[in-house]
Amino acid sequence: MSFIAKELTNSVLRITLNRPDVLNSFNYAMAEEVQAAFQVAASNDEIRSVLLTANGRAFCAGQDLQEVTEISKDPNRELSEVVHHTYNPIIKAIRELEMPVICAVNGTAAGAGANIALACDMVIASEEAKFIQSFSNIGLIPDSGGTYILPRLIGLARATELTFTGRPVKAPEAVEMGMIYKAVPADSLLDEAITLCERFAAMPTRGFGLTKKGFNAGFSNNLEQQLNLEADLQAEAGSTHDYNEGVQAFLEKRKPTFTGK
Repeated sequence: MSFIAKELTNSVLRITLNRPDVLNSFNYAMAEEVQAAFQVAASNDEIRSVLLTANGRAFCAGQDLQEVTEISKDPNRELSEVVHHTYNPIIKAIRELEMPVICAVNGTAAGAGANIALACDMVIASEEAKFIQSFSNIGLIPDSGGTYILPRLIGLARATELTFTGRPVKAPEAVEMGMIYKAVPADSLLDEAITLCERFAAMPTRGFGLTKKGFNAGFSNNLEQQLNLEADLQAEAGSTHDYNEGVQAFLEKRKPTFTGK
């Protein structure tokens, strides 16, 4: 691993973007490392939640433009190659991972960096962090789920304003408009994010995974389809060890011990 750091502690996998000299902008290599880290999370039973964060003064400035410049010089290559290779697999991994994915935004999150953060289940940010839909500044459209997730978080009117203008949104305003969960002082960001992840890791994470399935499907289902899906997912949740443990612990008036199974 050259461009990210990984650490597994107390069932929490911390994935840290680690190209601080270029504001953690994505190149192909870093994208592949992030994708591999999420594959580890999906296959390792010891991991019960994921924390995505970054080193340095920025969370992620989006795409490494030097790499894009090289691609644009080749008439046989298109920018869609970058989207398919780098960002689409990461967004899918975050949304499909059947456990909580928390993002701790330590500084500016711009372009794809902002939208990767917003794809996570919950975002906690430094009060000085900024979210910038910077695509319009270079004539591009929001990718990394930006046209899909952002309007659902803050509404079409606000999403249109932010993507057309490229206006930076500081974390407290992002909380106010429903874009992110919480803004905290910079010196307490990591502690609060880790505490949140460890709390979730001790809870019935299988149920969280099924909840994410329901949320994902709810973006496109009609009411009847969603009600039927909820019934199916509830049946699946009701067959888990965690459900049985939760009920038994309630009857025995003790604290449950969940395993994520």
